[in-house]
Amino acid sequence: MTTTERVAKVVLVDIEGTTTSIKFVQDVLFPYAKENVEKFLRDSWARDDTKQIVQDLQQVPQFAEYKNTLSAPPAELDAELITGFVRYLIDKDLKVTPMKTLQGLIWAQGYASGELKGHVYEDVPAAFQAWRDAGLQIGVYSSGSVAAQKLIFGHSIFGNLMDHLSAYFDTHVGHKQEKQSYENISKSLKVAPEHILFLTDIPGEAAAARSAGLQAILLQRPGNTALTDSQKTTYEVIPDFKPLYILKLP
Repeated sequence: MTTTERVAKVVLVDIEGTTTSIKFVQDVLFPYAKENVEKFLRDSWARDDTKQIVQDLQQVPQFAEYKNTLSAPPAELDAELITGFVRYLIDKDLKVTPMKTLQGLIWAQGYASGELKGHVYEDVPAAFQAWRDAGLQIGVYSSGSVAAQKLIFGHSIFGNLMDHLSAYFDTHVGHKQEKQSYENISKSLKVAPEHILFLTDIPGEAAAARSAGLQAILLQRPGNTALTDSQKTTYEVIPDFKPLYILKLP
C-alpha cells in the first residue's frame, strides 16, 4: 500500500482495536482483573485510594441495579459485595471510571510481577518513532485509566514505549463519543483541533472527534467490528499504521 502524506501536530491514538488487539484486552486484561479483584480489595481495603474507589463505585447508577439482582444483599458494605459489582461491570463491559481506576491498580501488580505484558501491534513502535522523528507529539485517549494506559506502553512486548508519548487522556476528560471531550483535549494540548489526527476503530468516536474539528481515521485491525459500506465511504479506513508513517508538521 502506498503511504499517505498528511499534516498534523499531534497524533492522538486509541488503544483497544487501534494500537492493541481487542483480543488482548478482552481475553487477557479483563479476565485478569476479574480473577484478582477480590484479593486486591481484601489486601488493600484499608488504603485511602481503595476507600475512594469503593466510595465512587457506590455512586455509580448500576450499583443499586446490581444489589437488586442479589437474593440476599449483605447488610454491610464489604469486599465481597464490591468484588461482585466489579465483576458485574466487567461482564457488561461498562466504561465506569472508578472501575477502570481499580482495574489499573490490579493490572499494575500483574505487570510488576511479569504475569502481564502489554500487547501492541508490530507497526506501532515504528510509527511512534517516525512521528517523533518528524517532530509530532503523540497522545493517548482511551476509556482505560491513564495508569492502565501507561502500563500497556511501559511494559509492552516491544519494551518501554512511553518515551514516545507526551499526553494521556481517559474518561475524566469526557466520554469518547462526545464532542466536548475532544474540545477539552484540544484545549489541554494547546493545539488547534484541525492539527490533531485521531486514530480509532470506533466510528462513533471518529464522528465525535470530527465534530470538534479533529482529523479522524478508522483502523480495521483483525478482530475489530466490521465497518458498514457507509462508514467506509464516510471515513478514511486503514488496516494498520504503515500508511501513516509519513506525517508532516503544518
